[in-house]
Amino acid sequence: MRLSARVDYALRAAAELAATASGPGRGRPVTADQIARAQEIPPKFLESILLQLRRGGIVHAQRGPEGGYWLARPAEEISLAEVIRVIDGPLAHVRGQRPEQLGYHGPARALQEVWIALRASEREILELVSVADVAAGTLPGRVTELAADPRAWI
Repeated sequence: MRLSARVDYALRAAAELAATASGPGRGRPVTADQIARAQEIPPKFLESILLQLRRGGIVHAQRGPEGGYWLARPAEEISLAEVIRVIDGPLAHVRGQRPEQLGYHGPARALQEVWIALRASEREILELVSVADVAAGTLPGRVTELAADPRAWI
C-alpha cells in the first residue's frame, strides 16, 4: 500500500483538529498556519489539502481574524478511509481501475480475487480507525494486535 504525501498530511491535519477539538481551546477554529507548524507540513500545500477536506465534508472553514478550520463532525465519526477517499479517491486501484473491473485470463485469473481481498483488508483497518482514535493514541485492539507483530515492521 502506498499513501501519497497529500494523504499523510490530510490525516495529520485531521488528527491535529481532533486533538484541538477535545483540548483546552475547544470549539475555536484552528488556522492553517497553526496546523502546519504543529505537524511540520508545508503551509501552501496544507491550504490546498484543507480545501479538499472542506469540499469533501471533513472540515468546515471560516475566514477572517477569528477564522480557521474545525472538523465538520465529531472525530469519532470520521474514519481514516473517508479522509483517504476524499484526498486520493477509492482505496485500491490497479492501473487506475477498480479490481472488480479487471479482466484477467488463464493462470492470472486469481489475481483479481487477491486485489479484491487486499482492498477488503485495507478497508477493514482504515474504516475501523477514526481520526479520534489517532488523536487520542488509542487504536482499536485489532490494529494494535497487527502492529505488535514484529513481521509487520519489515
